[in-house]
Amino acid sequence: MANYKIRKPVDPHVLLLEVTGSERISPNIVRVTFGGEGLARFTPLGFDQWFRLFLPRPGQDTLKLPTRASGLWYAQYLATAKPKRPFVRNYTVRAYRPDGLDVDFVVHVDAAGHSGPASAFALAAKPGDRAGLLDQGVGYNPRADHDWTLLVADETGLPAVAGICESLPGDASGVAVVEVPSLADRQEFRVPAGVDLRWVARDEPGGVPGQLALATLRAARLPSGPVWAYLVGESALVTGGRRHLVEERAVPKGNIDFIGYWRHGHAAM
Repeated sequence: MANYKIRKPVDPHVLLLEVTGSERISPNIVRVTFGGEGLARFTPLGFDQWFRLFLPRPGQDTLKLPTRASGLWYAQYLATAKPKRPFVRNYTVRAYRPDGLDVDFVVHVDAAGHSGPASAFALAAKPGDRAGLLDQGVGYNPRADHDWTLLVADETGLPAVAGICESLPGDASGVAVVEVPSLADRQEFRVPAGVDLRWVARDEPGGVPGQLALATLRAARLPSGPVWAYLVGESALVTGGRRHLVEERAVPKGNIDFIGYWRHGHAAM
């Protein structure tokens, strides 16, 4: 679910990229770097620029990608026989350089050693592996006057928070609450001096992602004055956070954008 008006991408195309490197940067996050000739057609926009990532299915010798952009790619995707369709997941740019685009994957492996397609791809990624990318633009798009910014996310929204903080002007002020599985999953990135970055860690296996971030938001002492709030991550976190801000903090609905990246207990298709 979402409540936002996206800033559209610049001339989006389905780009074929290649893995140039991968690294487990913390206990629960693997960073995969993509490059290749296709990256030259990517236009970086900063903030929480996000994209569709097309990943090969097991046993696929070639990656069959849609050739159309905009909304037409999905009709073409559905017209492809399911065994030949790549997996599609949504991700956020963690960092961009002309020779590399970093993507952070939260990796999940269950007690039986199984993981989802994206986690499996990241854990096994090696140079030369291919993936497709379709730029979707930027979600963070304030459309109301505000004095400060509020960002709330779980680990899946960490790249969005990092990208926004790195793109905000130096005199920006606000609060960012980021929940991670453990404190070892914290990351270093540029944060304006006036933005209070608050890390919270579950540190308990089996904890539901987002619950601690939501509890932290409810208990937080926040600045006064008009705010622009941006909530991203597990659906109960973002809907609960929006409800709290509207009902308990009297924040106008029009000053809150929220994006439910995923829903706990429901696998992506």
